[in-house]
This record gives sequence, structure tokens and C-alpha cells, in this order.
Amino acid sequence: MRHVFLDEAGDLGWTFHRPYRHGGSSRYLTLGMLVADQDLCKHPKRLVKRSCGSHDISSSRELKGSNLSQSATVEFARQASEMLVRWPLISLLSITVNKQRVQPHIRTDPNKLYNYMVNLCLPDVVMSAPQVAFSPDPRSVKVASGQSMVDYLQTQLWFQHNAATILHHMPVESHQSLAIQFVDVVAHIVWSFHEDAQRDAYRLLSPRMICKQLFFA
Repeated sequence: MRHVFLDEAGDLGWTFHRPYRHGGSSRYLTLGMLVADQDLCKHPKRLVKRSCGSHDISSSRELKGSNLSQSATVEFARQASEMLVRWPLISLLSITVNKQRVQPHIRTDPNKLYNYMVNLCLPDVVMSAPQVAFSPDPRSVKVASGQSMVDYLQTQLWFQHNAATILHHMPVESHQSLAIQFVDVVAHIVWSFHEDAQRDAYRLLSPRMICKQLFFA
């Protein structure tokens, strides 16, 4: 069974006449994905546990990228990069949309945009697997996607990519999943590079990832 964990950074608002964090929306939205076979999922989970221990984060609290200091984020990126070198069958992916370039008619249905972004990343890394457990954080998916996203992805895999992969929708709350917490930090690293020009962690981690962009040109 291959596992896919999905989380996001940024928002799907469209208020650009005000500064972000002062009444305006984020200018970018990043989706992050961790893809690994079941026996490899323990490695990113262990990294989260180490990070929590290093920064005195209680086991009852979530590790959140937005709550980490810049130095802690850089250290996380360094360890994650080393993990990916040691375990090359673990994949990290991201896709970032420049929301200010999204056409007005697409903004009316952010659900379709979100699903399309996932579809641009997911099939290539799962279509060789017969069974895939797809686990988004339901609190993170702020649009009404849920099962409709899985139906769309399943259709794309079968008909567009001629893959026999079966997707199993297994949403999991981030506070219950160290893997989702791992992806939260990864998505935050990529998003912060675009939104706030935070480069240090991104430069460490991005060479080991598949990073895609949408509506940047």
C-alpha cells in the first residue's frame, strides 16, 4: 500500500487590494504531498518526533510550520533533505499557485482549482502502485472537495493515465498524524519562499523535491 499525505499553506481567498495578514488574502497557495510505501512512512514521522523534542513541543501539540522559528525551520529542512537522500523511495512534492494570476472565472469555483493542482502532481508518483491510501487533512481542505476530489483523481488515473491504481480516501486530522504534520512544515517552507521570500530552508529542501508552479507566467 502506498500512502499519500496532503496538506496546504496559504489560503484560497481572493482579497488582493489589502496586504496579506492585514485584511488581505495570501498571494500564493501551496499544496504539499508526502508519498511513501507503508514501511517507509516511519522515517518522516520520526523526524517530526525529533523536531518536537528539540524544541520542547509537547506530544499533545501539533508541529506546525507557522509556529517554528526560522532557525528551527532551516534545521527541519536540513534533516528532511538528509532523510530523502538516505531513503530515495520517499517522495516530496509541492505545487504553488500564484493566485493573483488566476482568471476570474476559475476563482468562482476554488474546489476545481484545488483538485486540478493535486492532479498535476499525484498521478506520476502513484500510478505504479495497485493500492493508494490518500490522506488529506480534512481541516486543511477548506473547500468542499473531500470525496469529489478523490472521484476526480480516480477518473484521471483510470482514463487519462490508463492506470489500474485504486485510491482509498482516508482523511486524517493533523493532530492525529505525524505524517500530516511533516507535510505541514514542508508546505510551509515552500509557501514561505514564495509569499515571504524566506529562502534558507527552501534552498536546502527543494533540490530533493518535485516543486511545480501554476499560473506564474
